[in-house]
Amino acid sequence: MTHLPPNRLKLTRRTILLGIGGFFAAPALAASDIKKVPRSHGQKTMKIVAYSGPEEPGTIIISNSDRTLHRVLEGGKAELYSVSVGRDGFVWTGTTYVGRKAEWPAWRPPNEMRKRDPSLPGYVPPGPYNPLGARAIYLYSGQRDTLYRIHGTNSADTIGGYETSGCFRLTNADVMDLFKKVRNGTKVIVH
Repeated sequence: MTHLPPNRLKLTRRTILLGIGGFFAAPALAASDIKKVPRSHGQKTMKIVAYSGPEEPGTIIISNSDRTLHRVLEGGKAELYSVSVGRDGFVWTGTTYVGRKAEWPAWRPPNEMRKRDPSLPGYVPPGPYNPLGARAIYLYSGQRDTLYRIHGTNSADTIGGYETSGCFRLTNADVMDLFKKVRNGTKVIVH
């Protein structure tokens, strides 16, 4: 360990204390500009509902028009979650499967998205400011990542709308619940 001369050590401590004091003395406007870390994972929207369709238990069915996600259960039941879906021009339909899953995923905006919005970063690390939230379920077709996800959000107030660029967004509380139940290879139907 390197020892600093006593006057250098005092200066460092003084600088730190002045810096901390300056932070607390800063105007309220500066403090309000700091993005707050979410303290809640959002509302749990899942409820058990009747299901009479032909799909096997475990299958995920997403309705763009209803902004819902069903996970089929045995015995004519399904779990129902509220989701946000693609806004105008970004809605898609089809049958895919879960290709992989990630806890606290990193996010790399697709090239097409960065062309539309050049201010987007090339990479967002995992954590409370990542738009994929607490969990991501990656949708594949064949052996290829579709670039669409079922994922959480740190902005739970956006759930239930036409908000995304084609992904399916749940509250972090809901996506953490769903994540535990879904396996790689799970069939996902989007209509």
